[in-house]
Amino acid sequence: MALTVADIQAPIAVEMTLFEQKFRDLMKSDVMLLDQIMNYIVKRKGKQLRPMFVFLTAGVCGPITESTYRGAALIELLHTATLVHDDVVDDSNYRRGFFSINALWKNKIAVLVGDYLLSRGLLLSVDNGDYDLLQIVSRAVREISEGELLQIEKARRLDITEDVYYEIIRQKTASLISACCAAGARSADAASDIVEKARLFGEKVGIAFQIKDDLFDYGTAEVGKPLGIDIKEKKMTLPLIYALRKAGYWEKRRMINIVKNESENPKKVNEVIAFVKQSGGIEYATTAMEQYVTEAQTILYSFPESAYRTSLEQLVQYTIERSK
Repeated sequence: MALTVADIQAPIAVEMTLFEQKFRDLMKSDVMLLDQIMNYIVKRKGKQLRPMFVFLTAGVCGPITESTYRGAALIELLHTATLVHDDVVDDSNYRRGFFSINALWKNKIAVLVGDYLLSRGLLLSVDNGDYDLLQIVSRAVREISEGELLQIEKARRLDITEDVYYEIIRQKTASLISACCAAGARSADAASDIVEKARLFGEKVGIAFQIKDDLFDYGTAEVGKPLGIDIKEKKMTLPLIYALRKAGYWEKRRMINIVKNESENPKKVNEVIAFVKQSGGIEYATTAMEQYVTEAQTILYSFPESAYRTSLEQLVQYTIERSK
């Protein structure tokens, strides 16, 4: 039977409930408009996978402390800030099926809300002397920005090699999950080599997570994002990079031309999808994803056995077996 988030959460169920309460209190503001928006953000939070990574890693490494709650809150605040700003940049009206902040309150307010969330996170750390956590999470925010900009730069030329692709997803996606795990370990007062081990574990999971996301573009799940959305956005993902590498000169040129100039045409997008499937791009990316999962598990098994470790292992499986 498929595991649910509630099953995985079992060892930290009490902590997660308490975290939600602490996070709500943290989001309160005296400015009515801001309070209204913070309420909206809190209500439409997702599955809480990031705080789960923080708490479970802390549990694997030592006792869960007050600092663990602050680490999880810091990650949620900074991550939410980047999402609010992202929606403005992408001119996106929806986020996880809900209206985005910019759709409801316009861009100017959305940008200011993002700034407010960032400052809230910074102050939470500074006021409590959590400089280690602040360093871990700020580094991730820097990496996310660099990854986004690298991807924009490369999308213009569509000349992404596999190495560049991995660099982009390591920065854009994996850096946040690795920050969750490193912050969790640090909050449990783990030694720096253990914190680094936890960070590396999170990085491997994050890369696998992103490859899984790339595969959704080719209809490898019943639900999830619409087909071909990455192609429309001119994003070079692993299945496509592999297919282009295997293709002959003319076929490669034709496919790149479709992605560059005709990606608004659904028929043409379907041509690219078929080309990737025929080239073995799906199998190649799936194998790569499984390799990263194996590497993550190897790191995880070097930690002592516990209910937290079992849940962390299940969480990894859940993130790559998800259907959206």
